[in-house]
Amino acid sequence: MELKLYQVDAFADKIFTGNPAAVCPLQEWLPDDVLLKIAVENNLSETAFYVPKGDGFEIRWFTPGVEVDLCGHATLATAYVLRNLEGFKADVINFTSPRSGALPVTVQGDKFLLNFPVDNFEEVELTNELLSITDKKPIAAFKGKTDYMVVFQHEEDIRTIQPDFAAIAKIKARGIIVTARGTTYDFVSRFFAPAVGINEDPVCGSAHTTLTPYWAKQLNKTELNAFQLSSRSGEVTCRLLNDRVELGGRAVLYLKGGIFI
Repeated sequence: MELKLYQVDAFADKIFTGNPAAVCPLQEWLPDDVLLKIAVENNLSETAFYVPKGDGFEIRWFTPGVEVDLCGHATLATAYVLRNLEGFKADVINFTSPRSGALPVTVQGDKFLLNFPVDNFEEVELTNELLSITDKKPIAAFKGKTDYMVVFQHEEDIRTIQPDFAAIAKIKARGIIVTARGTTYDFVSRFFAPAVGINEDPVCGSAHTTLTPYWAKQLNKTELNAFQLSSRSGEVTCRLLNDRVELGGRAVLYLKGGIFI
């Protein structure tokens, strides 16, 4: 069996920036263990798979360790592939996820606007466990559906933070979002997820389902510009829409080829 495979840098305006994702179009679902093996072989933070369903597409995402509930950058990469490489011409791409429901993506020129559900989160105590995961002192912590979000005072804290990946991996969560108010952007962040096989995700779209409602409230505005301060870096435009968030970004093709099973 030969399958198409694309690699796309998402939330990026140029190659070698943003967050790389593999995209594998399918006509029907393969066994889960095969999907995971493909993700392991790709060795990227996420591999997205999709199959046609109704007037849209069902989408799933795998890290090299597990299937995840939601992934922003790989959804953006999949929308890019469909629009630019697989002949899909409509301006709205209707994705559905078995785990996260409807995830429509609107094409706006060379930009893709992802419509995702907001994360429901609550403030939690800054326990010794949370205080020990980095070398910086946070000012607040929150627990969402799958992640913790830890807030710091300054952008420079996020830029220079030293995460303890072994300590982070022991926390019962997909990962840890670290964030602070920005100087040029409204807010900045980084995302660490060693428990699912990703020490640092370069630009995590799904983390912005937590970040957007938090910073919208803090800054008293519903439209925000965000920047992820990883070594690759990436810009995300964010808009709060009641119980949904709209995340915008661009993408660049790195690779296209085939895999053989």
